[in-house]
Amino acid sequence: MSFSSSPQASATSAHPLSPYGWDAQWEAEFAPYAEQGLLPGRVVRVDRGQADVVTTDGLIRADTALVTPHDPLRIICTGDWAAVEPAGDPQLIRALLPRRTAFVRSTSSQRSEGQILAANVDHAIIAVSLAVELDLGRIERFLALAWESGARPLVVLTKADLVPDATGLSYLVEDVETTAPGVQVLPVSSATGVGVDVLGAVVAGGTSVLLGVSGAGKSTLANTLLGRDVMEVQAARDVDGKGRHTTTTRNLLALPGGGVLIDTPGLRGVGLWDSEAGVGQVFSEIRELADDCRFHDCGHESEPGCAVRTAIEDGSLPERRLESWRKLMRENQRIVAKTDARVRKEMLRNWKQMGAEGRTNGAIKRGQRVR
Repeated sequence: MSFSSSPQASATSAHPLSPYGWDAQWEAEFAPYAEQGLLPGRVVRVDRGQADVVTTDGLIRADTALVTPHDPLRIICTGDWAAVEPAGDPQLIRALLPRRTAFVRSTSSQRSEGQILAANVDHAIIAVSLAVELDLGRIERFLALAWESGARPLVVLTKADLVPDATGLSYLVEDVETTAPGVQVLPVSSATGVGVDVLGAVVAGGTSVLLGVSGAGKSTLANTLLGRDVMEVQAARDVDGKGRHTTTTRNLLALPGGGVLIDTPGLRGVGLWDSEAGVGQVFSEIRELADDCRFHDCGHESEPGCAVRTAIEDGSLPERRLESWRKLMRENQRIVAKTDARVRKEMLRNWKQMGAEGRTNGAIKRGQRVR
């Protein structure tokens, strides 16, 4: 079947790509390429310069050479919508449609490069295993990237059947809810089916990317949502819940109940990439408290009239949250400074100022005269 802009084809609910997220907005974006006789398609997998693309002619293997720029954030990835040559061996991807959202992380703390993990995502599902102790700091880190991407985050606590009692499970959910303000936290068990219906209803409403460390139960969860064993599953170690990378590529799969799922390999490192807005969203209560501080540039240390310190002292804000916020903000600033000379200059000025203040305070403590 070839693409057509006829009224019949415009009925996107009947379009052959509608199970993969095709809608009227994508159709409008693609119109100039349709006039050139190109096929619309969605990238379901990328591997070594070639991509599996589901098109109106079915699943094809396409060459990405024409759309592989030097900018790593513009490299074709799973979830992209593409304009593809209707013939050729392999067929060629001619262009990518503008992305609505993009999930990006830093590739390494030593390099100023970002890596795009998934594109055009509506929901970022952060899988966290209850087989091991919760790492709230890691959850906050995933959430910052999710909010920054433009997707709506959801924290799924997998392997809920391993928690022996309902009260204990409730406490764990509350801990994560405190860490994830404004985010739905859903305990799920692929073994018992707890929470699966609720999760299925969420993912039916668009494209979801499944994120988490190795051993978080992502592949098992993907199989549960798909209703069949598509993703290979390996056992996690009992001692720390870690497993080998069952999923080695990012795969886009249409779900039988509606919606699209992108499964990803377990992420060892989750570096921030220009995620100040995302960090601010994760720690929204600190941002709101800071509005009531006496000084607009309050560092929440020992300044008079600090609303954040007051909240910590009265117990309404955990000290851990403030320290985690500081850590992520510092990390994000370092990443931005690698590519922004203005930010580097500002950081250097602040370091010099803090050094001077430290030397002055030390001299005062030693009873020395300060000039």
